Amino acid sequence: MENVSGGTGGDGVFNPNSHDIREIGAAIREIEDVTSLKAILDLEKSGENRASAIVLIESRIKKFSEKVEEGEIDVKSMTIAGIANAIRGIESADELRGLLAQEEGGENRVAVKKQIQNKIESIEGVEILEPIEYIAPEEKYPYLNHPTADKKHVRALKEGKYEDMWVYCETQRGELIDVSREMLGKARELMDKYNQDYKAKEQVVAVLIGEDIARLADECIGHGADIVIYTEHSSLSRFIHTAYTKVFCDMSRSRPKWKKYDEPRYVIFPATNNGRDLSAQVQAELDSGLASDCSDLYIENIVITNPVKTGMPGAKKNFERVLHMKRPDFSGFEYSTILCLDNPHREFHPQGASVIPRSFPVKELESNRKGEVFSHEMEIEDGWVDVAIVGNEEVETGVDLTEYEVIVCMGRGIGKDPTGGIDLGLELVNMFDNAALGITRGIVTSSYKFEGRVEQYAKEERQIGETGQWIKPKLYIGLGVSGAIQHKTGMVESEIIVAI
Repeated sequence: MENVSGGTGGDGVFNPNSHDIREIGAAIREIEDVTSLKAILDLEKSGENRASAIVLIESRIKKFSEKVEEGEIDVKSMTIAGIANAIRGIESADELRGLLAQEEGGENRVAVKKQIQNKIESIEGVEILEPIEYIAPEEKYPYLNHPTADKKHVRALKEGKYEDMWVYCETQRGELIDVSREMLGKARELMDKYNQDYKAKEQVVAVLIGEDIARLADECIGHGADIVIYTEHSSLSRFIHTAYTKVFCDMSRSRPKWKKYDEPRYVIFPATNNGRDLSAQVQAELDSGLASDCSDLYIENIVITNPVKTGMPGAKKNFERVLHMKRPDFSGFEYSTILCLDNPHREFHPQGASVIPRSFPVKELESNRKGEVFSHEMEIEDGWVDVAIVGNEEVETGVDLTEYEVIVCMGRGIGKDPTGGIDLGLELVNMFDNAALGITRGIVTSSYKFEGRVEQYAKEERQIGETGQWIKPKLYIGLGVSGAIQHKTGMVESEIIVAI
């Protein structure tokens, strides 16, 4: 792995003592070797000895330690995610069949058996049957209305050419927001490794849309972009769904002199309110897929046996240069890895993701980096900006939970009565002199309906955890909080923890 600047231990092991918790999380996310992780844990315990760092590293060790000491896998004592990680490096079909028999004689979990069987098939393959006959959706279901039938710009591509990683750089009040800087640094890291692995020369392209934003190009380059493409217009001073989507998609499909390909290979957006809206609309317009709210990204090849992707039952197909997009499951305890793969009769590009803010560290600005800047000129039609902003009032936003001695945190245990749950939490907050209400990511990503009087307390600004605020109050009270590791890392340094 590439170490975050600031150093390693004497044996080349990443040294956590010279990094904050978020940097540690970003660094160890790439390490799967238990021995290396234990060495990092020892360095932390003999140095800063921070409780939150220890929990973070120990959780990583546990994830890759679900094997008995003699090297045999005991599936009975392992979680589904642990088994998936354990079999990832096994290339012996006989060994996998032994695990399958062990599972069938024990817990007999359908999901586990499916994972093991898929792995066996990826090694051996299965009997190849007749190719799957492709029938276009419009022909297969003629009685349905197909609003995407006219989207020929992607489906018409035959062996389209795709290159580069595009990063939508969101701005507020004329400046880049932090997650834009975070994504540029991660994109730089990914494409440097990509170019090395695939002997390529693909680039990081920063996308700026707005009014008076060309002046931010140098900052984008300093944070990792090779190319900056921008569109400026007075009507784009504020985010408007249709206009921003039209501009981004026109940039993606255009063929200026510097762009020698049909569309980007990868696109990443911030998982902010505006970023979520834009990413969904852009990827729908480009007829591709989107993995939303990701906390990690990496690129590698993968062998797939799914006949929808291979075109033939039992066949194996090696997909190259696949963006693996990891996101927390709704449970909060596990991660899913999302892939955007072509079908035999349809190409899915760009491969797209939105990234949770604070998932990656901001790389140090390199003021002397060189890059190219291009203006993308296009007409902004009146119909795209048919929302008129007649005035605005700036309100105080943001809640710094680190300032309070007592934090009452609400989790998904309030699901049966979300508004009543928040009311209960606020009642408890009001019993202390210096207290505030926090929430878990489960509340942020839920579909709970809150009444207007408490809606402000269910927003992302109050989230505690790995991608939220990191707190250490004198007293932490968790109400209906499950205890997912992503949340624990943000509150484990509390002096007193009460869980209800």
